Amino acid sequence: MAIYHHQQQQPQCLSKACASASLWLLQLLLVVAAGTQTQSQQMTGLLPNCTTLCGDVAVPYPFGIEPEAGCYLLGFNLTCDTAHTPPRLLLWLGHLRHAVTNISPHDSTLRFRPKQIILTSNKVPLIHGTKNNGTHHGHQQQRQRPGCHLFSDELTLDWEVGSTALRGLGPNGTRAGNATCPHDLGSAACHSTHSTCKPTAGSRHRYNRTTGYVCKCDPGYLGNPYLTDGCQDIDECALEDKCYGHCTNLPGTYLCQCPKGTTGYPYTPDGCTKTQDNPNTGLIIGIGVGSGAMLPFLILGNTFVIRKIKSQRNKKVRQRFFKQNRGQLLQQLVCQKTDIAERMIVTLEELEKATNNFDKARELGGGGHGTVYKGILSSLHVVAIKKSKIVIQKEINEFINEVAILSQINHKNIVKLLGCCLETEVPLLVYEFISNGTLHNHLHARALVSLSWRDRLRIAVEIARALAYLHSHVSMPIIHRDVKSPNILLDDSLTVKLSDFGASRYVPVDETGLDTTVQGTFGYLDPMYHSTGHLTEKSDVYSFGVTLIELLTRKQPVSYRSPHGHGLVYHFVTLLSEGNLDQILDSQVIKEGGGEVVDIALLAAMCVKFVSTDRPTMRQVEMTLESIHAAKEYTWSDDVTDESDEYYMHPSE
Repeated sequence: MAIYHHQQQQPQCLSKACASASLWLLQLLLVVAAGTQTQSQQMTGLLPNCTTLCGDVAVPYPFGIEPEAGCYLLGFNLTCDTAHTPPRLLLWLGHLRHAVTNISPHDSTLRFRPKQIILTSNKVPLIHGTKNNGTHHGHQQQRQRPGCHLFSDELTLDWEVGSTALRGLGPNGTRAGNATCPHDLGSAACHSTHSTCKPTAGSRHRYNRTTGYVCKCDPGYLGNPYLTDGCQDIDECALEDKCYGHCTNLPGTYLCQCPKGTTGYPYTPDGCTKTQDNPNTGLIIGIGVGSGAMLPFLILGNTFVIRKIKSQRNKKVRQRFFKQNRGQLLQQLVCQKTDIAERMIVTLEELEKATNNFDKARELGGGGHGTVYKGILSSLHVVAIKKSKIVIQKEINEFINEVAILSQINHKNIVKLLGCCLETEVPLLVYEFISNGTLHNHLHARALVSLSWRDRLRIAVEIARALAYLHSHVSMPIIHRDVKSPNILLDDSLTVKLSDFGASRYVPVDETGLDTTVQGTFGYLDPMYHSTGHLTEKSDVYSFGVTLIELLTRKQPVSYRSPHGHGLVYHFVTLLSEGNLDQILDSQVIKEGGGEVVDIALLAAMCVKFVSTDRPTMRQVEMTLESIHAAKEYTWSDDVTDESDEYYMHPSE
């Protein structure tokens, strides 16, 4: 972090000499801040699963107050003094600590109450940025000036992300703020799609001596540009003094029109006035009455023409989308030397019939990005249809990527792609219907007893088989990149079906990995991949290890926190090393499992090692689990039943 520039407010001085000193201070980097908060400062954008409040002060990313990985950007750690009542958020400058009162990602400022509120004598502190391990930290120097007594309540400091990634851009140059901006950080700070990052420089540096950058939400968006989807569309129609007519909110903007029957300027009060009556109204009425007999024919004719035009327009739009999506798909398939053939192409009309025009009653589930519908094709096959809610190029790319990957995969533990519809802006994907929900739903259902230990062990083996197949048994290795319990489907016999390949990537056979935009799910994400951006097969191994821990503990990796605030992986490995594993294991696992539970726990601990080269391959994991499972199956009797089945509630119930 660098605190490098300050805005000005006139201080109060005790003499005329101080007035001249105040003018000089306006040119320095010190500021006396106003106490009001703007609307932009209220939109902080807090990071989930991290402590984001100290007392009554919000702590938005990239700042953070806890040591957990991912809760703050390197160099942006603050201290929460909980010994004080109420708790205080502290900023260290040199050897002094100051109470922070507000942090604004919108304008990259930090307001604080200085430890010494009366600045006297001949020395005035200046705040400069000094580079330290790739980040910047504020420190103080002293400069001799004429004596003056300056009184202030709060100071405001500007901050930047220390980086040279944008060196070379002009003083007002910007770059689109997505996960590739900038390039030199393992986890780029400007994550939001609707944002830009802009280079910054110290007051004595030229633009080609860039010291860092700041992020801003695009016009029409508000929030925290340092977070994924942190910049959200502003509903201008809900704001006062924006539109006094008919208002329609649009992404990043809005449409303001005078109501029907009025004209004028709808952006001011009383700007729209009624349309003046036509002087020939009487003549028009007479003609209207005379042609009244023709009215039914005109209505029927107009209805037919409108329907015809609408049908042709829809047909053209479908043809355009089909041509566009098919071109992208074929281009990617040619690169992979595969062919899905036209047999996988399904028409939109077929899917509309299969889902009763995407009836809400047919919804199986979904999230912020899309919805999955249950459908019955004309062939009477029951299918699951994945439909995106968001129309952005990233979604289209992920759907095309999933089609290209799944079209060449044939494995009993990987969900089967039956077809795709290319007639919509974002393609629709048609999968085999898996009826028994996800592993996540089964593990975390509200029931005293979940899946039996026997089923959990077999499920672990089948997940390992699927991943080992992707890594080792296809022509070009595939990294799933989002292995987690919600992406593991279970059929009626609890057989694993690995799903959701939108984020998956091919790895050329002559390479060990590839550099990509960091993508995955917090709690399951490989920390080494998160810090370097280098994706390898061992990233899937880490995520699988977390899933193994989830099977053993029935704890959710995304939200779990130990009594000391540690995540699930750290707490599990610590208890294992201390010989206190029973403190975190699911009671059902303790009851039903045997000595193999410790073997599985040791394997999971190896999979989640921080250094990726210390982890086993998925092939090695698969072989280990196969041997453990085979030995356990030998000891199990065929007539063993789970005495606690009556307490197990199906996730869908």
